[in-house]
Amino acid sequence: MRQDDQDPSPRDRITLAGSGLLDYVKGLLAEVNIRRLIIRKPDGTRLLNVPLSAGIAVGGLLMLMAPILTALGAIAALVAKVQVEVVRRDDGKD
Repeated sequence: MRQDDQDPSPRDRITLAGSGLLDYVKGLLAEVNIRRLIIRKPDGTRLLNVPLSAGIAVGGLLMLMAPILTALGAIAALVAKVQVEVVRRDDGKD
């Protein structure tokens, strides 16, 4: 098992149609508590693993994410369904 699979940070996992991937990820970029985005095939094979930095202005983040968004568009065109795993920052609150 890889290190990031053992990370106890809060995670959300959702399965969506490839066509909805780009819109879903663009919506996530506005959130400041996201630490990592992992895109997997339905069988669990990792397609993309991207660290995200908080504190970057959304406009600047979109500019920096342009190559990744292009890759996501290609993935969406090739894969019917994907799993999106969102690793969130642990804010220390219980």
